[in-house]
Amino acid sequence: MPHQADRDANRALRARFDDVRSRYERLRSGMDEMQQRLARMAVTVESPDALVRATVGPRGQLVDLKLDREIYRRGDPDELARTILRTVEEAVARTTDQVQEMLSEYLPPDSGAAGFLRDGDFGQLLSRQDQIMREADENDGR
Repeated sequence: MPHQADRDANRALRARFDDVRSRYERLRSGMDEMQQRLARMAVTVESPDALVRATVGPRGQLVDLKLDREIYRRGDPDELARTILRTVEEAVARTTDQVQEMLSEYLPPDSGAAGFLRDGDFGQLLSRQDQIMREADENDGR
């Protein structure tokens, strides 16, 4: 019976390894395409009153801002500033969603990198490694 359990455990480990390797190979082979898609990415959002258009790049950087001439007739600079900020924030949020969606094609959803992209929590980047280290410490009797 112990030999059967060992074989089953080995099969499960092998299947997990094959899955991880397959994901890595897919990520690696798609890296160039993903970089090209990211380089071309630009998200444009228009304010509800159609007077402000903001375009941001893949890192959320503002790459273009268009103001309709009508905006100068309004005369409230504070309202203009708020409209610009809300429009840029919406463009950044949509860009973030698109980048996450694109990367989810290559990253496992439970990976630290996917968690970081989703939550912005740097702790997510090393969460799996932290877990491995804790398990290693427990196995060493620490």
